[in-house]
Amino acid sequence: MTDEPRHRVRARYTDDTVTVYQAYSPAIGVPAARDGRFPAAWKRERMTWIKPSFLWMMYRCGWATKADQETVLAVEIRRDGFEWALRNACLSHYQEGVHESREAWKRELRQAPARVQWDPERDLRLNPLPYRSLQLGLGGDAAGRYADEWTTGITDVTPLARQMRRLVLEGDLAGAGRLLPEERPYPADTGLLGHLVPSAG
Repeated sequence: MTDEPRHRVRARYTDDTVTVYQAYSPAIGVPAARDGRFPAAWKRERMTWIKPSFLWMMYRCGWATKADQETVLAVEIRRDGFEWALRNACLSHYQEGVHESREAWKRELRQAPARVQWDPERDLRLNPLPYRSLQLGLGGDAAGRYADEWTTGITDVTPLARQMRRLVLEGDLAGAGRLLPEERPYPADTGLLGHLVPSAG
């Protein structure tokens, strides 16, 4: 995919919702999927990171094998909420060409309810690719909105993760690829991402 831009949001989405992924211990993940909302044990005062990329989530949780990440959730959230978070987010690291100064970035980071990281996207073997995948951190007001207002559905996709992992380990990349959730470039103009993407693109 040589023409893939270095920074672009790719996601599974509909006209109204976008799917993001998180991984939790079964104590949180199982009741969340069962009830369609996060349980009381979910700490809303902590920053929660959501990932539109299924394979980046698999890299992060080791195909649902890492401790306290054994339950992988596909969380459907409202697109207007997702876009609100992006518009109000700050990059998690200082970036020359985006921020006026390191001090200005620090001020913005303290005030922003959300933050963004761009990490290398992953292939089916979880090797890094030359372009980046979005991680969106939600804290404070944004975390509360995520749990109480934006979330429209939660699905346990741990069985999918385990099935794909088995196929990859068996060398059946084509079979694993057929199971991969379809992610398309998310429609995002400069008003949505311009403050989150280095000018080099």
